[in-house]
Amino acid sequence: MLPPVAVVPGCRFACDPAAPDPACPDGPHEPTAAGPERPARLVELPVGASEDRVVGSLDLERALTAGVKAFEPGLLAAAHRGVLYVDEVNLLHDHLVDLLLDAAAMGTAYVEREGISVRHASRFLLVGTMNPEEGELRPQLLDRFGLTVEVAAPRDPAVRAEVVRRRFASDADPTGFATGWAAEETALADRIADARARLPRVLLSDAALRQITAVCAAFDVDGLRADLVTARAAMAHAAWSGRDEVTEDDVRVAARLALPHRRRRNPLDAPGLDEDSLEQALADSRPEDDGPGDGGGAPPPPSDPDVSSTDDEGLPVQEVPDDEGLPVQEVPDGDGGSPTTAPRGEGGGRTDAAPVPDQAAAAPSGTFRARRLEVPGIGAGAAGRRSRARSERGRVVGSTRPVANVTKLHLTDTVLAAAPHQRARGRTGPGLRIVREDLRQATLEGREGNLVLFVVDASGSMGSRARMGAVKGAVLSLLVDAYQRRDKVGLVTFRGAEAELALPPTWSIEAAAARLAELPTGGRTPLAAGLLRAAEVLRVERIRDPRRRPLLVVVTDGRATGARGGAPLAEAHAAARLLAASGVAAVVVDCESGPVRLGLASALGAVLGGPTLSTGDLAADGLAATVRDARQVA
Repeated sequence: MLPPVAVVPGCRFACDPAAPDPACPDGPHEPTAAGPERPARLVELPVGASEDRVVGSLDLERALTAGVKAFEPGLLAAAHRGVLYVDEVNLLHDHLVDLLLDAAAMGTAYVEREGISVRHASRFLLVGTMNPEEGELRPQLLDRFGLTVEVAAPRDPAVRAEVVRRRFASDADPTGFATGWAAEETALADRIADARARLPRVLLSDAALRQITAVCAAFDVDGLRADLVTARAAMAHAAWSGRDEVTEDDVRVAARLALPHRRRRNPLDAPGLDEDSLEQALADSRPEDDGPGDGGGAPPPPSDPDVSSTDDEGLPVQEVPDDEGLPVQEVPDGDGGSPTTAPRGEGGGRTDAAPVPDQAAAAPSGTFRARRLEVPGIGAGAAGRRSRARSERGRVVGSTRPVANVTKLHLTDTVLAAAPHQRARGRTGPGLRIVREDLRQATLEGREGNLVLFVVDASGSMGSRARMGAVKGAVLSLLVDAYQRRDKVGLVTFRGAEAELALPPTWSIEAAAARLAELPTGGRTPLAAGLLRAAEVLRVERIRDPRRRPLLVVVTDGRATGARGGAPLAEAHAAARLLAASGVAAVVVDCESGPVRLGLASALGAVLGGPTLSTGDLAADGLAATVRDARQVA
């Protein structure tokens, strides 16, 4: 579809013969009026690609022993003046996404190694596709993509039928099918070439520019990247439409492509653009003689300050503080009387004789910045931001003898290994004589992403004190933290007579948050079933992804009841010992409250071999304040 490109003969970096790159590693090239043409390339970057495969690599052994700067170009060089396509871009390591976006923005790729630096031109169109259910890109990275398009299957039966017909026709006769559509493809390619030729002549007037900036300001996007991208997209759309000046329709189309993914304030915000708000912003930014632009809007309806929301039946849900000052929710009964309560036993627990009926799902309370929970030891899993791990990026902690090509040279240890042998190797002048046995590979320590499996108590003992809203808020805060640290997450809940895998391990915290918000409470507390279900989930995940270390987060008050008599607390501790014996790192979040505390969650944490934290201990700000107070006392 793209026009062919003229290249310098023999240049591995596809330099333009009319304006070759002065710093091209294969140069210098003399500018010429024309050169041989080749089709524009579509280069695909696999998710598992290494940094050396992306930017290129140097033969460090030849560089040190023979003094030759031998550079092997990577995918960025191959995609120069073409398209670089990344499928499942949300699964690509963050440092590779940063690298791609930097190269795309600057038009230059840099390869830095110890004492050696190579740069070359790398201008390409970066296209990434992804399934949001498998995990989102971090908002900071998502904002750097210029345009976004949501692709969904058509709902019109006639359109779907036509897709099936064309697929059958393509399978039956691929060559004939391609020939039948050759004329339409040629027309589309010609239109792209015409739009490219027209683009330098497109005028972006001051009025159109003010309209673009007004729309971006109205949607409260961060930074000015949105304004730049929207302006460029509007000019491109004008050229595509055959116009020489940007119109309001071009601004409207560009805003729909450039703004939806930039309106997210946290990972749980859904991307999107409200059409009514867009039309209002465009109307407000028009000159006064072009239409109404009062910039106003209907004021929000008055609200009762004591009523924050309503339940599933339309009854008001009032926020009131509990005995610890945390916001909880109480739902008045249908007659407007006192809030319904559940029968309690000693210590604030529910009695087995009168099980609490299921209650409607409580809304999560406010989220907070969570402290980092880590898996002890040093792992070797996928790059992330949680636990310590040996990785390809991070700080240098040592060196080893390389078993293959050296990719991260430890220069100091290499020199130290070679220095004692210089006289035996006949060195008489400056410089070192280095052989293969002297080379040392740097050992790096960074951070890895983990599998964070939440085991949440949804029984009546949690809802009896209306604590589920605060508990959900704490778990939601941990989910956001897991997203930011590039973790895989899963959710196990237990209530009634059994445990349920509410969400299989996934990278989509949106799915986890949705399941958590819909979680009802009530019934008995099968703690042992919840822990055994978690053990089974972790066993299966260990087979699927053996390098990803798990972190078990058990959210409970520690109570245990069973539907079949026996000793439920002893069964729960037996299940906890099974998890501890398998080497699973665990953290218990104690949700017990009230004047009488049994300390059952702390006992469970001791059996699991992990720390026990209260919901207040999870907040990073609260932890920092505790450390500051301790230092002042000291």
